[in-house]
Amino acid sequence: MAFQNLISRSDMSACLLCKDPPCSLACERKLDVGKLLRSVWFDNEECASLCLPEENPCASCGAPCQKACARAGSVQIKNLIQKLYQAKALPHDIESAQAIDFSCLKTDICGIQIENPFLLSSSVVASNYDMCSRAFEAGWAGVCFKTICNFPIHECSPRYSALKGGDNSFMGFKNIEQLSDHSVEENMEVFRRLKEKYPKKFILASIMGQNEEEWGTLAKKCQDAGADAIELNFSCPNMAEEGLGSDIGQIPELVERFTAAAKKACSIPVLAKLTPNVANMSEAAEAAKRGGADGLAAINTIKSVTGVNLHTYVSEPSVHGKSALGGYSGGAVKPIALRFIAELGLNKNVAGLHVSGMGGIETWKDAAEFILLGSRSLQVTTAVMEYGYRIVEDLKSGLALYMNQKGFKSVLEMAGLGLDSFYMNTDALERDSIVYPKYNPKKCVGCGRCVISCSDGGHQALQLLPDRKIRLNPKKCVGCHLCVLVCPQKALSSSGVRKPLAE
Repeated sequence: MAFQNLISRSDMSACLLCKDPPCSLACERKLDVGKLLRSVWFDNEECASLCLPEENPCASCGAPCQKACARAGSVQIKNLIQKLYQAKALPHDIESAQAIDFSCLKTDICGIQIENPFLLSSSVVASNYDMCSRAFEAGWAGVCFKTICNFPIHECSPRYSALKGGDNSFMGFKNIEQLSDHSVEENMEVFRRLKEKYPKKFILASIMGQNEEEWGTLAKKCQDAGADAIELNFSCPNMAEEGLGSDIGQIPELVERFTAAAKKACSIPVLAKLTPNVANMSEAAEAAKRGGADGLAAINTIKSVTGVNLHTYVSEPSVHGKSALGGYSGGAVKPIALRFIAELGLNKNVAGLHVSGMGGIETWKDAAEFILLGSRSLQVTTAVMEYGYRIVEDLKSGLALYMNQKGFKSVLEMAGLGLDSFYMNTDALERDSIVYPKYNPKKCVGCGRCVISCSDGGHQALQLLPDRKIRLNPKKCVGCHLCVLVCPQKALSSSGVRKPLAE
């Protein structure tokens, strides 16, 4: 496998990932330049290289794509394509994008077959017929429709805020949005139309009731309208009234009771969507199983405050000078989501339940991590809100290529393989040996960042020499690898050699 990461996001940080990219329209050799750059952005460099023609059309090109760029001259497109050709020259198990076997992506949700594991999660991205239709056409296997309820919803404005990285992409995203503001019957009509046109696509109906009767009634109506399965929203952080949203997910007795009510009223699979706003998820998961749940979905967004305006003193987003706790999502929550997915995967009391994972999935690598910890279907919202339905192309091709190269024939075969090496606490880890960092002086530019971090945040084991090279004192080094993480040049890495502490 290649996976050389010849290009990073920083190389194309000025790229805007345009709609109908001017660079593609300007290419005289008919390369879909914008799509190639988008694949690089989503860690799918190898698949991008497989889409290139054998002969390099950019070698003698005057780069009209760079002139046509919305930020003319800011993105060195020709150079980036040349780097992709370097990746193409590396040894491959697969010769072209057409040779990728996508059949490995087939999976199921509680026994119902789906073409790939990727669904839109319950949110604005799956809230009407047109949006779901366009998502299906783009290649999503299904949608979890925005949560349906019997009570009136009236949203506030604005209702989003975000923490951004240096490339202006979302690091984390906060919303104070609630549920579907369409009537139950309007949403049922959407289900009927979608099922008529897309009979093989999966419709997961998210619902929220106020009592057992409502949970049951909504489940039955969704089934009758064509939904393939029900997702019980026990976790929306923006529904604070007693007995709604995340309040339910924090009370196992309610989880069990309302799950049982939904199961009694319908014959299609029922998944319980659990809240991460708890110390652990196992109690609610076990309660859902006692109530008859066929599967679990996790995680929903995390209660948060993303920032406070230093002039108005109001936290974000400001609604007429006031704000509130909201749900946090995006890449920043992925480590927390994976923690809960692992907890569910290791809990023998919920073994056998389908796990639909979500929380910060943006690239195929993110998707693979969720699967390795036990997810068999995946849901995405925030990345779609930022980049659009088109991201499913790279999710599918990147994951399929990885699975082909690893020899996985199905998602089921891959699911949970990361659990055998994982513990829910650190006490079980080996503590009698050390792995020293490996130093590459050719990559080192002598900035001394590693020395600063080791001195002030580590164990004073590094020294910056007069020639601005680094010296390691093995008697002081504890192998924490802080230096590896902070080095901007990647001149420090793990040696992978474990030595007994006695040495």
